[in-house]
This record gives sequence, structure tokens and C-alpha cells, in this order.
Amino acid sequence: MSAPTSTLKVPEAGGTPPVKPPAPAALRPDRKKRRIGYNVVGLIAFVFMAFPVYWLLLSAFRPNHEIRSYDQSLLPTSITFDNFVRASETRFFWTAIQSSLIICVTSVLGAIVLGTIAAYAIGRFNFIGRKPFMMVLILVQVLPPTAMLIPIYVQLNAMGALNEYWGVIVVYLVSVLPFSIWMIRGFVVNVPKELEESAMVDGCSRMGAFWRVIFPLLAPGLAAASIFALITAWNEYLFAYVLMQDNDKYTLNVWLMNFTTDRGTDYGGLMAGSVIIAVPVVIFFMIVQKKMAAGLTSGAVKG
Repeated sequence: MSAPTSTLKVPEAGGTPPVKPPAPAALRPDRKKRRIGYNVVGLIAFVFMAFPVYWLLLSAFRPNHEIRSYDQSLLPTSITFDNFVRASETRFFWTAIQSSLIICVTSVLGAIVLGTIAAYAIGRFNFIGRKPFMMVLILVQVLPPTAMLIPIYVQLNAMGALNEYWGVIVVYLVSVLPFSIWMIRGFVVNVPKELEESAMVDGCSRMGAFWRVIFPLLAPGLAAASIFALITAWNEYLFAYVLMQDNDKYTLNVWLMNFTTDRGTDYGGLMAGSVIIAVPVVIFFMIVQKKMAAGLTSGAVKG
């Protein structure tokens, strides 16, 4: 038997020729216009958001007489470091740095440790009240801090925690902990249970399996939660001002009030102090930005 041969069908005379698939068309002119319009709108929004930061940096390196002058320019005409020297020589500057570091570092570490443990429990175990507890974590974020200021003040006063570091640390920790738990929980859920079970079969305890297998995989979530906790605690002003009563225990945000007196405002020192306050957060963000981006785009938003 001869093998079947394929035949090429030729269209008959007068028949319809085969339709060729359309070639990939170039971008339509109206789409190009819309894309250009979106880019222009995005550029304008970026300029509006970046201009205050640029003006802050520009004013920090300008002499005071140029800052107060009516003739302003967008480009620096002279640069001076006197504002930073004056800011560093202001009263309570170094004690403010010490207070901010003690309060914020402790709050961030506490939020990461407690948040990781709570997120692991919520993501791995089923217990009574699990779903209501998760809803409470979200609803707590809706409450404005100013609405809880008086009850917190009364409670801390009864506990003897006013003008104490640990009182402010507890307030900051409670503020950042719910969102940190919710963010880290998304990563715990994304880690397959089989990895943990395999480690336990190989002889690890549950805690050992968590520390050797689960914890390294939570690095993006921990980075995102830590930067959120640091920004929230580092930039907080109201509770630090109300709960701390000694000048030598004020945080850096409260310390900035030293540049505003009855004689006026030292704008150069104020801007330089603001730049000094922003530097630690920027450095920390640059260190963890890659892991933070991964955290915000993967498990942190998955339920």
C-alpha cells in the first residue's frame, strides 16, 4: 500500500482566494494621543508632588535672608551649611535623636516579632474567632488617632506611663501592629504547607521548621511591614507631644518646634532639621526597597 499523500487545494477559477491573516497593525493615532496625554498628566502630577521636596532641600541650603526675600528663584543662587550647623546646635537635638531611635526601633522590632507570630497563627491554624479577629484588624485602622487620644492619655496616666518611653512605644506598637499582621499573613498563606511538613518529617520541630523554612521566605513581607511601621512611628507627632512632658524626651518631630518662637520662625533651621529627620527613613527605604516592592505586589495583598 502506498502512503497517503497530502494534496494542496488550489482555488478554482473564479473562486475566492484564501484570506491572509492581518499583519500586526501599528498603534493607532488616537491611542498614541491618549498615551501622550496620560504621560503628560503623570508628569504634571509628579512635578506637583516633587516640588515641595525640592523646595525643602533648596531652602535647607539657602541663607535666611534669601528665604525671607520676596525675590525668589527656582535655582539656588548661594549655598550655605549654616542652617544644618544651627540645627545641630539647637537645644535637645541629640536627646531628640536618642528618643526617636529608642521609640521607633523598639516599636518596629516589636511589630515585626509580634506581627510575624500572629500572622503565622492566623495563616496556619483554624481557631474559634479567627475570621472576626481578622475583621477587627481591618476595622481598627479606620479609627482616627485623634479620637483615641483622650482615652489613651487617661489610661496611660492611670498606669504611670506618661513621660515614659515605654508608654509611647506601646501606643506606637498598637498603631502599626494590625496592618503589619495583615501584611505578613499574606506571605504566610503563600508559603506551601508541604515545605513545613517536609522539614518536620526530617526531624525539625514546628518552631524549627518555621525558623529554617518559613521565616526566610517571609523576607519581602517583613521588609514591607518594617518600612510601614518605621514611617508611621518616625513621623508621628501628636502622641509624642501629648504623652511626653520633658523637653529632653521629645522626639525629633516635636523638637522642630524649637525653630518657632515669639520672635518668628527660623525657616532655614526648620528646613535643615526637616531634612535631617527625613534622611534615616530614606536610607532605610533604599536598603529594603527591592524587598518592599516584591512585598507590595505579591503576597501582601492576597487574602
